[in-house]
Amino acid sequence: MRFLPLFVFFCVCCSLFAQQESDYYVLTKVNIPEAIKLEVGGMDFMPDGRLAVCTRRGEVWLIGDMAENEPTYQLFARGLHEPLGLAVKDGAIYVSQRGEVTKLEDTNNDDRADVFVTVYELPLTGNYHEYHYGPLFRPDGSMLSTLNVGWEGGGVSRVPWRGWMMRYDNEENKLVPYAAGLRSPAGFGTNIEGDVFVAENQGDWIGSGRITHLEEGDFAGHKASLNWADQPGSKVTVRPDDINDDYKTMYAARAKVPGVKLPAVWFPHGILGISTAAIIADRTEGGFGPFAGQLFVSDQGQSKIMRVAMEKVDGEYQGAVFPFREGFSSGLLRLNFDKNNVMYAGQTARGWSATGGEQFALEGLEWTGDVPFEMNRIKATEEGFDVEFTLPVNPVSVKASAFTIQNFTYIYHHNYGSPVVDIEDNKITSATVLPDGKTVRLVLDKLRPGYIYEVKLKGPRAADGTNLLHDFGYYTLNAIPGGAAAGAVEAGGAVAAEKTAAKRPTTMPPSWNGKVDEELLLETEHGMKFKQTFITVKAGQNVRLTFRNPDDMQHNFVLTSGKKGDVVGKAADGLGLKGLASGYIPEIDEVLVHTGLIEPEESDVIYFTTPSKPGLYEFVCTVPGHYMSMRGVLQVE
Repeated sequence: MRFLPLFVFFCVCCSLFAQQESDYYVLTKVNIPEAIKLEVGGMDFMPDGRLAVCTRRGEVWLIGDMAENEPTYQLFARGLHEPLGLAVKDGAIYVSQRGEVTKLEDTNNDDRADVFVTVYELPLTGNYHEYHYGPLFRPDGSMLSTLNVGWEGGGVSRVPWRGWMMRYDNEENKLVPYAAGLRSPAGFGTNIEGDVFVAENQGDWIGSGRITHLEEGDFAGHKASLNWADQPGSKVTVRPDDINDDYKTMYAARAKVPGVKLPAVWFPHGILGISTAAIIADRTEGGFGPFAGQLFVSDQGQSKIMRVAMEKVDGEYQGAVFPFREGFSSGLLRLNFDKNNVMYAGQTARGWSATGGEQFALEGLEWTGDVPFEMNRIKATEEGFDVEFTLPVNPVSVKASAFTIQNFTYIYHHNYGSPVVDIEDNKITSATVLPDGKTVRLVLDKLRPGYIYEVKLKGPRAADGTNLLHDFGYYTLNAIPGGAAAGAVEAGGAVAAEKTAAKRPTTMPPSWNGKVDEELLLETEHGMKFKQTFITVKAGQNVRLTFRNPDDMQHNFVLTSGKKGDVVGKAADGLGLKGLASGYIPEIDEVLVHTGLIEPEESDVIYFTTPSKPGLYEFVCTVPGHYMSMRGVLQVE
């Protein structure tokens, strides 16, 4: 018998347990004819199993045989106004256009809509940001929809109910307000208990992405919607004067204003998404893997899906978000399960861009039947957290040093987004495997309600030797079981301090004697783009660069040491929690000079001397997910 060398044996064993997402969940692309621009805005399954899809170009398609190489496409309707939601009810298709929900019916069975009925209308100003999503049907036959605020240098609500979730009562034929405080609620859905959750994107009053459990009369945080809180039918008790920047955190605001609804789960910006979208519950009862009953949340900008496991503490939802599946072709806007437990992902870049790179796509995600070794859920205890895994753990691999926990929060203010603030490390005093063999009880030195807890693992393995597929998650602790309830303690220390780095010179060097050789202006455009993508300068020139950001999201300017846009962008993506605190500037030699992280409608001025060596120097925006499309070249002559 011939024996393998020890190092070869070790490598073979490691490869047996090497994990990839595709080992457990396989992506399959659905072929789309070249003539069809399937920029998915909404989708749902018809009674006959075909997938109904509306597109931002105003079309509705019926797609059959998606598991085959040549799926069928039937144009059902066209001429709609940027529909961003679709639902099937009793064989009819309901579509959320910009200014109305429309019911589409095929009365002569020729697979073409021949009846278009306006269910309800909405007022519009023409602002590009006034998107309309839904509808979501409730068991009583009513429907819910969500409306973006407009954008004019900040979230605005110029016409009634912008920034609201609305309910349409079929019996009374009336649209009534349901909940307020929304900014860009691109996706919403129910958990298996039927409770409604809405996804939100970072922006003014929104420190980071998140999902919130909404009940009638809730206020989810965005101030502009409160313009209509005193109108007939509204059960929202919060008023515009109740909301200001002084609270510092939403948790502190909740203590003073009981009508504020805290997010159930925060999604750290740039780490677990940059533009949360669809919410769908796993109702497959194990047909899609070990996460039955949990929520899946898609992300448009980072082309991936996150997984959420929640619990109720003191009657309110809170819980953890984990990475789930990356690698989709475009921006994930909609998710839906078919009867065979395949999750279909409707995708569009829609001018916003997405890391997948393609303008649109339709893909299926199927479970292979193998169970990954993952953190299945995290539950809060009076002294720390119980981390439950999908498989029995190897007790030898479990020790306190295998876990790292730190907590942080976000600022609640009218500015766009928030840095990660008030970071604090948690000492883990013990880690114990509970009798079920799958749960590890972590005891911490202390807990702070109102904070997000990052839980990172290094070393724990399953009893069969399988390594973890993903090694981190984020738990939102609104309340400690048996301890401080949400709103009872004011979170403190949330003060953002921007450090002026040496590579961000905001004052003219004295040696320039008050003169510059070159004035440069660089601006952003909607859709994560620089307006000027090719700039020519002479070598060794003293430059004053003004960076203006008329877009509706944060951006920066980072000049690299050559053709290094990808290197710098990837390094920024990997900064984790440190990203926001540093303005997404990695501390690497490839960064020559940069601006700060600039809010919408703001600008920044920096001074620098152009490189002495002629050549091409790429510049990028390093906000996570932006560098792939938001880039340009400084040519030094």
